[in-house]
Amino acid sequence: MTDFTRRGALGAMGAAATLPLMARPALAQTKLTVGALRFTSHAASFVAYERGYFAAEGLDVEFKFFQAAQPMAVAIASGDADYAVTAISGGLISLAEKGATKVIGGALSEEKGIDGQKILASNAAYEAGLTSPAGLDGKSFGITQAGSSFHYMGAKIAAAEGATLTYKPLQKVPAVIGALKSGQIDAWTIVPHIAKPLAAAGAVQIIGNVADYIPDYQVTTVFTSASTAAGEREKTQAFLRAFARGADDFNAALVDRTAGDEAAEEMVRLIHKYVYTDKAYEAAKPGIVNGAMRINKDAALNMGSVEDQLGWFKAEGLIKDSITAETLVDPSYVPIV
Repeated sequence: MTDFTRRGALGAMGAAATLPLMARPALAQTKLTVGALRFTSHAASFVAYERGYFAAEGLDVEFKFFQAAQPMAVAIASGDADYAVTAISGGLISLAEKGATKVIGGALSEEKGIDGQKILASNAAYEAGLTSPAGLDGKSFGITQAGSSFHYMGAKIAAAEGATLTYKPLQKVPAVIGALKSGQIDAWTIVPHIAKPLAAAGAVQIIGNVADYIPDYQVTTVFTSASTAAGEREKTQAFLRAFARGADDFNAALVDRTAGDEAAEEMVRLIHKYVYTDKAYEAAKPGIVNGAMRINKDAALNMGSVEDQLGWFKAEGLIKDSITAETLVDPSYVPIV
């Protein structure tokens, strides 16, 4: 165990002990803006809001929705959002290097035995022979921005297959979906609540699983400004406690299925208030159910995955070699695994 991980584990002992506790409303309607995507993977925040876990901690939360990870990181740095959940990106890391942001926990993870993110091919590329990741060489791959999680996933898959990809930055997830459906790009990776409905509708083809190439991938993290992490500990602990309670409910209802069918149905209806809101409930339900990946208990953070991601960003020249995990992460709030 590295010194960094050891310090994080020691610092997290107190945090781990307090996260599951019933709420302590000591903050008296402290207003917060929480950044999110309209993804099932952001359900912990939605559950914490809808079931009063934030309110019970004295937090008056409103959501600010984004369509990509890097604009969310900028919003945290500028003060337009207080906390957010999204993937590690080059933008987030660079802002951390400037002293503007800090990762304080983990959220969505790839886990063996749980259906996770999918590798997709356009129908045109599939018909031309792209029926598995082994055929990716020379193909185009959709990303939001250079240094996004999509860029990282594409590169890791391509390296494993000995493939060379052409990356197409399209800025927003809806634009990537449109490009894949129309055949303007050949391939992409995305969470199952988006991938499976697209495939079921015949708009794209599933050709593989991200977890086969990046096992135990810490897909998303919880983060805030560096000043909040350092100077507003009580508020940050309260946010994480509520978030963790939301994650527990979500995992029990839709991942582990230990809460029963009625709880699962209630959870899907709750998430539908935020995800696939343009669809009728019955049409949205399969995608939400199929998108249920693990959200880490107690917002634990997989430091091995974070280190791997940092190593890739450095190798690609997207961040400075001097940046370390300590630059990006405050390990004192949650268990480090």
